[in-house]
Amino acid sequence: MASLWKVDDRATAELMKNFYQGMIKDGLRPAAALRAAQIAMWKQQRWQEPYYWAAFVLQGEWK
Repeated sequence: MASLWKVDDRATAELMKNFYQGMIKDGLRPAAALRAAQIAMWKQQRWQEPYYWAAFVLQGEWK
């Protein structure tokens, strides 16, 4: 995972928590887990703006 721009630390922590929870707890593949985490952030009033969650992209092979 990489960030395309500097993002708020608290927002990053929230996104990563949701991302890893999606992969580990829910068994999602990385792309699906990232999408689910970004949607979860978007649905929260505090993190609704794309600045907080849209900067993150996956790179490389996950297996």
